[in-house]
Amino acid sequence: MAVTLSPEQIATVAAAHERARVTAVPIDPVTRTFPDITLEDAYAIQAAWIDLQVAAGAVVRGHKIGLTSRAMQQAMQIDEPDFGALLDDMFLPSGATIAASDYLDPKIEVEFAFVLADTLDAPDLTVDDVYAATSHIVPALELIDARSHRVHPADGRRRTVLDTISDNAADAGIVVGAEQVTPEEAAAGRLRWAGAILYRNGVVEETGLGAGVLDDPVLGVVWLANRLHSIGIPLAAGETILAGSFTRPVDCRPGDHIEADFGDLGTLTLDVN
Repeated sequence: MAVTLSPEQIATVAAAHERARVTAVPIDPVTRTFPDITLEDAYAIQAAWIDLQVAAGAVVRGHKIGLTSRAMQQAMQIDEPDFGALLDDMFLPSGATIAASDYLDPKIEVEFAFVLADTLDAPDLTVDDVYAATSHIVPALELIDARSHRVHPADGRRRTVLDTISDNAADAGIVVGAEQVTPEEAAAGRLRWAGAILYRNGVVEETGLGAGVLDDPVLGVVWLANRLHSIGIPLAAGETILAGSFTRPVDCRPGDHIEADFGDLGTLTLDVN
């Protein structure tokens, strides 16, 4: 499918997402106004919104992969993962405190992040190519948000995957751990069996293993590198790549203390005011 929206329509929707991000006031999902948009339209809106933020001083520092589990793909009626960009102002240290009022519907997911030493920019990249380009892998939390209504207050209609993709694949923040897994350890299968226990206020909300991401988190990065190469975007040296969540999203409410225990890979925390 091709882009069906005009450049003016794409720019208008991108600007609306930026206003929603800045004001924390949700907008209508794109598909309420343009019910027939294509996947290419959604990614064009996402790209235009990222360009707006970069023009205002933000720096792209990586990318994220979403919808890596088969169950989530079926729920969202899509047959492949989606992707979004990580900007420099999204990076938070473990132990940080965020204000719930700065977000519209914040949630946390548990992931692994690949930090690249070399650029990936070639067709038909493989697992070996990704490992060869990787400096190290670290545990991570992804903060996701929804700049458009997840459930519309007027009629209860849920937003679609095209609305989510337009919304930068719901990306809002990332917390990166300090303990590192080498590419060699990951290639030997360590990430598949590495996991985490996600607590909210001392209560276990989720557990999961890295194998929940396409059977191995590296496969998410392989998919993303090839998908982005097909549209002329490299994964650049120094970038951080979130490989996909292996837990369901957990709500972040005012007063919450979030803790993800990755065992020998350390613990990440986030507080919400």
